[in-house]
Amino acid sequence: MTVYLILSIYLLLTLLSGFIGYRQSAATPEDYFLANRGLGSMVVFFTFIATNFSAFFFLGFAGEGYRTGYSYYAMMGFGTAFAALSFYLIGFKAWQEGKRNSYITPAEMIGDKTGSSSLKLLYLLVMVFFTLPYMAVQPIGAGIILEALTDGQIPYFWGAMGLTIFIVFYVFIGGMRTVAITDMIQGVLMFGLMFGAVWVVADSLGGITAANEQVYALKPDLFSRAGGDGYFTWQKWMSLMLLWVFCVPMFPQMFMRFYVSKDLKAFKFATVMYAAVPLVLFICPVMIGVWGHLSFPDLVGREADNILPMMLNLHAPQWLAALIMTGALAAFMSTLDSQLLALSTMLTRDLYVSFVRPKAGFGQQIWMGRILVIVLAIIGLTIAFQPPATIFVIVKNAFTGLSILFPATFVVLHFKNPNPMACFLSIAIGEAFLVGLLLGWIPQTVLLGFEPVLPIVALAGVIAVGGSLSKTK
Repeated sequence: MTVYLILSIYLLLTLLSGFIGYRQSAATPEDYFLANRGLGSMVVFFTFIATNFSAFFFLGFAGEGYRTGYSYYAMMGFGTAFAALSFYLIGFKAWQEGKRNSYITPAEMIGDKTGSSSLKLLYLLVMVFFTLPYMAVQPIGAGIILEALTDGQIPYFWGAMGLTIFIVFYVFIGGMRTVAITDMIQGVLMFGLMFGAVWVVADSLGGITAANEQVYALKPDLFSRAGGDGYFTWQKWMSLMLLWVFCVPMFPQMFMRFYVSKDLKAFKFATVMYAAVPLVLFICPVMIGVWGHLSFPDLVGREADNILPMMLNLHAPQWLAALIMTGALAAFMSTLDSQLLALSTMLTRDLYVSFVRPKAGFGQQIWMGRILVIVLAIIGLTIAFQPPATIFVIVKNAFTGLSILFPATFVVLHFKNPNPMACFLSIAIGEAFLVGLLLGWIPQTVLLGFEPVLPIVALAGVIAVGGSLSKTK
C-alpha cells in the first residue's frame, strides 16, 4: 500500500504540472514545440539535465558498475562533463541561428542553411532511426522498476505501458511548457533521491569504506582502470570518452533545447552547470552496482541491469525504497517525454509540412504532432516488449549512429560555404559503415581495438570538412 501511495502522489504532482503548462501555453507551433523560446537559466539547466539523464543513468550505470566497476564512472562522469564543450561548438551557434531564423527542428536548420532537401531528409531519418532504440530504453527501465517495487504485482510490460500512456497524456496536452515544468520537478527528485539511495545502501553495508573493502577482497579488478575482465582497453577508453562529446548535442531532444533559452546568458549558465553535475552525481549508481556483488554475486548479462532496485529492496525499508525508485521513474519520464516531443516535432515539421502539406496551419501542425506522439510511444513500447540487449549495448549503438551527424552539423554551423553533397556523403557513408559493422559485413579488426564511434566520426569528418574546404577554393 505504501508503494502505491508514494507512486500516486508523484504521478499526481506530475499531472498537475502538466495542467499548469497547458494553461500557460499558446496555440502556436513555436509555443507548443519550444515554449516560445522563453525559458530562464534554472529551467534550461534542469531541462538539460532531466532530459539527458534517463533510465540509463539509474539502471544502466548501476548495471555497468556491477559488470565493469569504478572505471565506468570515470569514463561516463568526465566524458559527459566534456560534452559541455560541444554545447559551445554546436549549441551556441544553433541558438543564434534559431533565434535569427525561427528554426524549430535541427533538420530544418540544416536544410535551410545548405539549401538541400536531400540532406535535410537524411539528417531527419538518421535522428529518428537512432533515437527510437534509446527511446525504448525508458519504458524498459520503467517496467523493471515497477515490477521490482511491487514484487511483481505490476508485471514488467504492464508497468512500461501504463507509465508511457501517462506521459503521452501530459505531452499531448501541454507540449514543451509542460515538459519543462515537469523536468524541474523530476530533476530535483532525481538528484536528491539518488544521493539518498547511496546513503541508505552504504549504511546497511557498514559504510562506504567497509563496503568497498569487502568488494575489493572479492573483485579487485572492479577498482582498476581496465575494469572487470579488462574491458576498458586504452582504445575503448578514448573512444567512449569522446562518444559523449559527439553524441550528446545530436540527441534530437537535446538539440531542440538549444533553441528554448530566452537569452545566451541562460544558455551559458545551463552549460556550465551541466559540466559540473556528472562529476558528482554519476558515482552514485556505479557505487551501488559495485556493492551489488556483496548481496547478489552471480548476476550475468541483462540481469545486472536490475541491480539498483534489487539492492534497494534488500537494504532499504519499503517506503524508502519506493521513494528512491520514484527518482528513477522521474529520470525515465523526463527523458521519454522530451524524446516523444522532439521526434513528433521533427516528423511534423520536416516531413508532414515540408513534403505532404506545406500550407498546414498552426492547428494542423499541433494536432499532427500530438498524433505522432502516440505513434512513437507505440513504437517504443514495441521495442521494449522484448529488449534486444543490455541497456548499455542498446544506447552505445544508438549514440554512435547519432554521433556520425556531428561533423556535418559542425561544418554547416561554422563554414561560410558548406558543401551539401560532402555533408550528405559524410552521413551516408558513416552510417553505412556502422550498419556494416553491426551486421558483421565489415570485420571488427578494421577498428584496431577502438569503438566504432572514433574511426567512423573521423571518416565522416574528413569527408564533410574536406569537401567543404575544396568548395571554397
